Amino acid sequence: MATLEKIRNKAGLLVIVVGLALFAFIIGDFLNSGSTFFRQKQEVVADVDGTPISIQDYQARVDEMIEVYKMQSGNSNLPDEYAAQIRQSVYDALIQEVVVDKELDKIGIIVSPEELFDMVQGENISPLIQQMPMFVNPQTGVFDKSALLNFLKTIENENVASLPADQQSELLKAKNFWLFWEKNIKRQRLEQKYTTLLGKAVVANKLDAKDAFDSSVENSDIVFAMQPYSSIPDSTIEVKKSELEKLYDQRKERFKQEEAKVIKYLAVDIRPSQEDYDNASEEVGKVRQELIEATGNHVADIVNESSDMPFVDAYVSPKLFDEQLERFATTAEVGTVNEPIFENDQYRLFKLIDKKIAPDSVKVSHIMLAHNRNEAGMAKLADSLINVLKGGAKFADIAREFSADQSAEKGGELGWFTELTAVRGLNEDFKNAIFNSPVNQPTVIKSTYGTHIVNVDERTANITKYKVADVEIKVSPSSKTYSAIYNDLNQFVAKNNKIDKLDEAAKEAGYAVVSDVKVTAADQIVGSIKNSRPVIRWAFQNDKGKLSEIFECDSKFVVAAVQGTLPKGYRSLASVEPELKAELLAQKKGEKIAADLKAKKLTSLEAYAEAMGSKIDSVRFINFNTTRITQVGVEPKMNAAVTLAPLNQLTGPVQGNNGVYAFIVNNRTKEAKEYNEAEQIRVLEANSSYRIGYQSIQYLISKAKIEDNRIRFY
Repeated sequence: MATLEKIRNKAGLLVIVVGLALFAFIIGDFLNSGSTFFRQKQEVVADVDGTPISIQDYQARVDEMIEVYKMQSGNSNLPDEYAAQIRQSVYDALIQEVVVDKELDKIGIIVSPEELFDMVQGENISPLIQQMPMFVNPQTGVFDKSALLNFLKTIENENVASLPADQQSELLKAKNFWLFWEKNIKRQRLEQKYTTLLGKAVVANKLDAKDAFDSSVENSDIVFAMQPYSSIPDSTIEVKKSELEKLYDQRKERFKQEEAKVIKYLAVDIRPSQEDYDNASEEVGKVRQELIEATGNHVADIVNESSDMPFVDAYVSPKLFDEQLERFATTAEVGTVNEPIFENDQYRLFKLIDKKIAPDSVKVSHIMLAHNRNEAGMAKLADSLINVLKGGAKFADIAREFSADQSAEKGGELGWFTELTAVRGLNEDFKNAIFNSPVNQPTVIKSTYGTHIVNVDERTANITKYKVADVEIKVSPSSKTYSAIYNDLNQFVAKNNKIDKLDEAAKEAGYAVVSDVKVTAADQIVGSIKNSRPVIRWAFQNDKGKLSEIFECDSKFVVAAVQGTLPKGYRSLASVEPELKAELLAQKKGEKIAADLKAKKLTSLEAYAEAMGSKIDSVRFINFNTTRITQVGVEPKMNAAVTLAPLNQLTGPVQGNNGVYAFIVNNRTKEAKEYNEAEQIRVLEANSSYRIGYQSIQYLISKAKIEDNRIRFY
């Protein structure tokens, strides 16, 4: 009872304690969930009208496209500028997908599984697939559906687990490559349906068709005189502030801008010192002496140890050499080593190892044996097939039945190989087999891809081929030089860490400062400096007056300072005033020149030329659609005036973009082309359909509220 009484007496306190405990529980849960929310927000690379695009999805798409690029190009190294282009391309595609998908959902446009199947392996194969080199018959140069179906059969191999790890990896890459294009084909069809629907809303009539036809087939020749706007000094023309403001309001949409940083920077080249050049010259001398003394396989060891490029054990046609190597190989004696060649900070040494007369290329077919049996079983199958071939069976027939790769559809044909392409594409055993085997005598070899039965189908005529050791030694800054350049710059930055003193101090120290450089969050480089994206990221993380650390960008050290920030929105009138003023000056000069000429009541082109202080020139073949008039430039008003002007009558003055004109149409011709109303309407509608479709999507994107957060990640 006493305990209960105490509880009753302390009831108010308990309510407060329990209340606090509950609040702590609730707020703790909120903060935990809030941290998840904020973490999710931080992982958003872009937001389109409230639809987030996560960094994980974005990066997965980037990685996918990089792999596709590598497979298509055959290049495992991706240049930095290509990587930047891929990231931008993926970003643009994702934004467009989000925007367009909302419209597609409203309308109910889809691509059914049956439709997709028809586009990728049915009767109406997508042009994207038909244009892929891997599915084009090399003999006919046209799409080969059997090659496509064989490829699909290969990547859907149910016995993948039984293959060696390298083949499993290759199959997985091929499958991912195909899935990438399948997604893109579906995407293309969706957007094609949408843009076609919009395009069908605009039709051409008979009057449009006839006018367009007449404009394209009727050409005018003119003689003309021109007074350029530069003939009147700018100082003689008054442009009022109110006129600038009015034109600014008219042109305002042209001056939209994303948030930008204005920076200044200095860039220092990381170059070799004289000591580096001397050391490299000494090293080259030692390597040359080693090459002179080396024999046999030791030559390859020297090249691989010393050169930036590995040794290639192949006899090569001189037509595949660059000029320096060809000149050496075709004039030197076997065993000769040249004097070092120095060019573009690189030394080159050659040794002619050997030369021989032999076919430049051989045409090869093969049977790729599937790895679904043990080594002994593989050897037994290979021997059995060799015996069948020796018994008179056709190699192509056996390849179609037994070969495990896509060349089976072509009877095992691999095409033509030089020694260079053979050793680089497969290995030295393959190269030796195909260049040492007689024609039509199959042999068994092994490569990194497995076991092959190889047959030489043809050989080219004999030529002189050369085996050359090519040593390339690049002169690079040593660690000592690198440190010296860095330390000098670091000391300079430490002493001159105020932005207002940077220019003067840099000039005294021998550094060049580049100022007033505008960079946006989407820019990939500063000026022309490669790999300078980190400088841009730094600028967006710092405020006016900040001086950066030293960035290493490709072969330069870069230090940047933030001069200011340009907010998102419209550029100010002051920032675009020179552009607007130039337009108004041209307009006012045109009005003045035209008024002065009209007041003189000139009646001949010669009189116009004299009044303009110019000469009479001529131009032929002008029509309404002429993009650029020879000797004149882009002058749409002249296009229209010439097209509408009466024949052999003086016309003018006409105010153009660059000056004021007077002219006479002295000849007018029509192409001997028959008018086809239906065809002309079709062309007009096709052009307008494409334009309307593209512009509609761009309009949707421009109206979307897009938050670009890429600067957080890249």
